[in-house]
Amino acid sequence: MAKITKVRVLPGYCLELAFDDGVGGVVDLSELVGRGVFALWGDIHVFEQVRIGSFGELVWGDQIDLCPDSLYLRATGKKPEDVFPALRREAAYA
Repeated sequence: MAKITKVRVLPGYCLELAFDDGVGGVVDLSELVGRGVFALWGDIHVFEQVRIGSFGELVWGDQIDLCPDSLYLRATGKKPEDVFPALRREAAYA
C-alpha cells in the first residue's frame, strides 16, 4: 500500500496528504476531535504537531497514529476493493 510522503495541516482539522504513488488529497478529521484518544486534538496546537512515522503513517507523539491505508481511501474516495484487488474475488464454497 502507498505510504504518506508529505503532510500539510489545513484549517478545520483537515490535512493535505501526498502518497508515494503520486496520489494526493485532503482528509477531514474533524469528526474525530474530542472522541476517545482524539480528545488530545481539542487543542489545535497538538493536532498541528502531526508527523510522518517510519511506516508512512501519521503520528502525534506516542499516543495517536493513523494507518496510511485508511487515509489513502479517505483522500481518494476509493473503496477498499478498488485498492486491494483480492477483496473483489468471490468466495468459493466447498
